[in-house]
Parts: sequence; C-alpha cells; structure tokens
Amino acid sequence: MKLAIVILNWNGEAMLKQYLPTVLDYSRDDSTVFVADNASVDGSMSLLQKEFPMVKTILFDKNYGFAEGYNKALQQIDAEYYLLLNSDVEVTHHWLTPLLEFMDNHPEAAACQPKLLSEADKDSFEYAGACGGYMDRFGYPFCRGRIFDTVESDDGQYDYMEEIFWATGACMMIRSKDYWDAGALDGRFFAHNEEIDLCWRLRLLGRKIYCIPESEVYHVGGGTLPKGNPMKTFLNFRNNLTMLYKNLPEEELKYVMRWRWFLDYLAAFETLLINHNVADFKAIYRARKAFHKWLPDFKADRERIQQSCVTKHIKERRPYSLLWQYYAKSRKTFSELPF
Repeated sequence: MKLAIVILNWNGEAMLKQYLPTVLDYSRDDSTVFVADNASVDGSMSLLQKEFPMVKTILFDKNYGFAEGYNKALQQIDAEYYLLLNSDVEVTHHWLTPLLEFMDNHPEAAACQPKLLSEADKDSFEYAGACGGYMDRFGYPFCRGRIFDTVESDDGQYDYMEEIFWATGACMMIRSKDYWDAGALDGRFFAHNEEIDLCWRLRLLGRKIYCIPESEVYHVGGGTLPKGNPMKTFLNFRNNLTMLYKNLPEEELKYVMRWRWFLDYLAAFETLLINHNVADFKAIYRARKAFHKWLPDFKADRERIQQSCVTKHIKERRPYSLLWQYYAKSRKTFSELPF
C-alpha cells in the first residue's frame, strides 16, 4: 500500500458524517482510508457501516487516547506512508498530490504537513498547526501564522515550502519507516504535545520535516477537549515538560527546567489572580506534580534519545524566549520574530 489515511475517532459521529465525504472524494487511487475507533459509544460505527462501507475500520476495546490509539492502529497497517488525519478536517480537491510528490522526491524528509486553515474562518490560519510548527528555547510551540492566541489571516505570506520543527498531528504525512525508527508517538502522553515530541526525535536523528502550503485543508479544532478545559491544560503542561526532559541536550536541561519552574508557576498564578480560573490553576499544579512523579519512567527514553541523536542544535528550535518576544517586544506575528 502506498498511503494509508488514518482517522482516529472517539465519539465523532457528527464530524465523520460531515467531513469524511471530502476525504473519500478527494483521495487518490493509491491511498486507502481507515477509521480507527477508540471504543466510541455514539453512532460512529453504525454510520460507517451504513454510509461509508468502503472505509476500513479498526476497533479498540477502550479509549487509548490520541497517541497510543494511533500506535495500535498503525501496527496493523502496512503502508509506505501514513497520513494522520483528525476527524474534524475538511480536505480540498488538490490536497494529497503535493504532499505525496514532495515526499517521493525528498528522501531526507520524514514528514510534512499542509497549510492548516480554520473551518470557521477560511481566510485565517488554524491554531493547531497553521503553516508549520516551531519552538522556542523553553518549550513553547508556535507556528507560521499563530503565536500564542494571535492567529493571522492567510494573505499568502507563507505560501512557500519551508523546513519546520514540527508538523501538526491534525494532518501529518509521515514515512512509516521513520515513524517506527523514531519510536512512534509516546502513548503515555495520551494526547497533546505527542506530535511535537515525535518530530523532535526525528529531527535529532537528522531527519527533516516540512510544510507544503500548496496543499490546503480546513480544521475545526478543539472538538474533543475544547480550549479552556482543565484536562487539556493538565496534559499540555505535563507532556510539554516530559518532552523537554526527553529531548533537551544535557548542557541545556537544568537551565531550561529551572526557568520552566518559574514560568509555569507564573502562569498558574496569572490564571488564578488575573483570570480567576481556579480549575486551570489546579491543573498546572497537578501537571507539575504528575511530571515529577512519572519522571523516572522516562530516564531510559532520555538516555536512548541522547545516545542516538546525530544533531543537537536545530535551527527551527529558536534560541530566544517566545514570552519575551511576544509580551515585552510586542512581536505578535511570525514574520516579526528574529531568526
């Protein structure tokens, strides 16, 4: 099989009904569409049986989350490329060919993503990946087209292929060999930051990741855990800290983690004192506590990653503080940031 388009579903009947037809209509003959289901209790499976019998299904006995759900699904699929696709993505007529042709012609590339635009406002980028992901020194991710909560309109300003630090898990094409060589998604993360962690490991192995804006898709975003959900806050903080521990070079680890202790508690007290959000305050506190509790489980992972890396310094991981650039320097868009 050339390409497996794999949609991980959990109680996403409405999303599948609305957006799966575009995936089927605009897929190529050399691709096969799969839906892997995390033990949904809605009508997702009945919908697939009645309206989309051509879609291959993989059924799980429980909700394994995003990361481990994909791992378990991809273990059952033999394909040259995987395309991880959220159920709330509307694809367009010419979405697959630019991605496949790029991967076929660039063996140094492990993964790529399309331009990710908002389903709600199709002239704007979408938060979850925009036009390709980057990261600052302290682990804060940002994108061409999105920094923190500032999302840019798409005026063609990033309509050029670019090497990036991470590709969005909402729509990521990846070589199956690279996926498994890098150790796959970390199933312990459950959800959030898992694709950035995987991409960082790929970059440390010397592999490259790109955004191909000739391909465009539209993403709803926040369907499973909407923004402001305390569980989302917990997973983001815990997993981001764990990702840093696993992948940071030894000479940066203590320095970055000291700063993150300060910055995380600063964020926690801001949510409490300024935003009056007690739930998120508790979520950040619990995330840091959970990180330290499970840290010993990742010691072997860190040793293996550091021993196998072929490059420590990746230019798409920027050497500055994004918080300083955004709040102190008032640089709100990607093009305003230093390189």
